[in-house]
Amino acid sequence: MAQLDTREKLAILADAAKYDASCASSGTSKRDSRGGKGMGSTEGMGICHAYAPDGRCISLLKILLTNSCIFDCHYCINRKSSNVRRARFTATEVVQLTLNFYKRNYIEGLFLSSGIIGSSNYTMEQMVEVARALREDHDFRGYIHLKTIPDADPELVRQAGLHADRVSINVELPTTAGLTRLAPEKSVGQIEGAMKATKLDIEDGKDARRRYKNAPMFAPAGQSTQMIVGADSASDGDIVVRASQLYDRFALRRVYYSAFSPIPSPSAVLPLQRPPLMREHRLYQSDWLMRFYGFKPAEVVSAAGDDGMLPLDIDPKLAWALKFRERFPVDINRASREQLLRVPGLGTKAVGRIIKSRRWRAMTLADVARLTVSVTKVRPFIITTDWRPTLLTDRADLRALVAPRAEQLNLFAA
Repeated sequence: MAQLDTREKLAILADAAKYDASCASSGTSKRDSRGGKGMGSTEGMGICHAYAPDGRCISLLKILLTNSCIFDCHYCINRKSSNVRRARFTATEVVQLTLNFYKRNYIEGLFLSSGIIGSSNYTMEQMVEVARALREDHDFRGYIHLKTIPDADPELVRQAGLHADRVSINVELPTTAGLTRLAPEKSVGQIEGAMKATKLDIEDGKDARRRYKNAPMFAPAGQSTQMIVGADSASDGDIVVRASQLYDRFALRRVYYSAFSPIPSPSAVLPLQRPPLMREHRLYQSDWLMRFYGFKPAEVVSAAGDDGMLPLDIDPKLAWALKFRERFPVDINRASREQLLRVPGLGTKAVGRIIKSRRWRAMTLADVARLTVSVTKVRPFIITTDWRPTLLTDRADLRALVAPRAEQLNLFAA
């Protein structure tokens, strides 16, 4: 490997990290440097931009320790057989980069992943050393997210959780068949075993904190994972069911979806074209329906077509409502929260405001319009004191009426 300066390494390893989507920094404990003893903070408003659920933009130094790897996963640009320029940071270099970027107010934390060099244990040791040095040697109190390696020693993964705010283990692909075909050196059993161990460590850490005030925290922002979409033949239905299983079995904070992107010198078993980015977006919307709107996985899957794919032109919630029109219209002034959450166009905040407002007055269509982005989308599915859709809900062309209109974008618009 040619001798590279820090700037050249950063250019290579920051670019190589762009394929990892799971870098949101929400949900961790609050720490700051007030008192003059430490450095950094997990709070504040904003080189990677992640977004918390409350809308805050958080800047993270997002890099790989190295893009060299002993594995040969077909979908990975850093695989052993890939013809890419290689680089490697030492643990000390990553620590200094993080501190220097933080002191210049460029970042609020670190997202660190890595290819596997030497062995899984050696690579994990180097990543843990970065987090340990930041926390213990420099009293860094900003956000740290470490990508852990499933087949590394469990004690090393535990050490990662003691220093990092969040840890994550990628399941890579939605199906066992897809993983076996595209990443034969990885095992579903190993990945799920590591995720289960991390879940137990998080639970033990929370229990210890309840019993003993000074007990060390373990990954206070929990664990997450990522699935590649479109690299294998898995349908949206397969992905939704798999995500639900991961949430239920391992108490994940987030499942991230990353649309497969063609890479230089691709393997012959990979698709030639990337999936539509809208497919990734629809999967995130379906994920939201399960997590915040009370939809069961089977209900989300039922919104898909016969091929198991969610429609790209409308969101999954609207697709479900159009498929099960017998559930509508619902009376805004009488319906339960669960029923209101299934109305297309009504978000969780709007539903909360409707329930609060209707205690004091009967809601009209104008009242609902003030709480939504598009009353046109909501109108066929609700009843208010001054509105009843009559035959609108049963119209054959209802989809065309409520679907968002396609717009031709102009590259040269003012």
